Amino acid sequence: MIPDPKPVRAGSLELPAVGAPFFLFAGPCVIESAAHAHDTAAAIAEIARARKIPFVYKSSYDKANRSSGKSFRGLGLEKGVHILADVRAKLGVPVLTDVHLPEEARDAGAVVDVVQVPAFLCRQTDLLVACAQTGKCVNIKKGQFLAPEDMRGAAEKVRAAGNANVMLTERGTFFGYGRLVVDFAGLPDLAAHGAPVVFDATHSVQRPGGLGDRSGGDRTRVPFLARAAIAAGFHGLFLEVHQDPDRAPSDGPNMVRLDSLAALLDECLGVAEGLARARAKGRPAGPH
Repeated sequence: MIPDPKPVRAGSLELPAVGAPFFLFAGPCVIESAAHAHDTAAAIAEIARARKIPFVYKSSYDKANRSSGKSFRGLGLEKGVHILADVRAKLGVPVLTDVHLPEEARDAGAVVDVVQVPAFLCRQTDLLVACAQTGKCVNIKKGQFLAPEDMRGAAEKVRAAGNANVMLTERGTFFGYGRLVVDFAGLPDLAAHGAPVVFDATHSVQRPGGLGDRSGGDRTRVPFLARAAIAAGFHGLFLEVHQDPDRAPSDGPNMVRLDSLAALLDECLGVAEGLARARAKGRPAGPH
């Protein structure tokens, strides 16, 4: 059995939410413009609301770990968090962004509801402590180079800094060069750290450096992993979503098309509902 974690606060939401089979972090990889952020957030919010799925809008003001120094990184801290604040105010949804530097955590945390520590930086103590000190929910993405049990230290660094509002996100593990694999058997080890666990279905299909100067990926594999994650017992899904992924400035190959999101969420809800029915009848229903 996957242990029930102590719920955390993400703005107005308590996650995991009572009565909801899972929650959703979704949005484009990087903030492209105010209009694009608002339109995307509004569309996803409507899809999630119709399905009673708790939703947090995610997008990054800066992507400091792009493969090439020439790649688009975003709009920067000041402009980016202003756009996120506007989305939050106008749509009434919590917002999430990556933070790459300790000195940026306070300004980002003053606006967003969830500060996210990127996978490559999940062991950086100064960054974890700075994010913890914002008082906001801290979502730590598991490093591609770490086993699930190795994330205990990252979670403890945030808690030791006085913030129990922490989540852990699985996003695949390096398997040779340019490939990631997902080990769902590691979920109990990740969940054992006492935090809500999220599955990043889009970065898990990424192929790091697969296109030479940028990462590749295969978005057709996202539904398989997302359904499996719900069946395994993850509390939340993380999905990067875009209206036209093939023209997106960052992470296009692995982002879900916006017009495919509703069907994907319906499939995941179907999995969750099937498991709930099986449990209600007293039959074995998987590893949850």
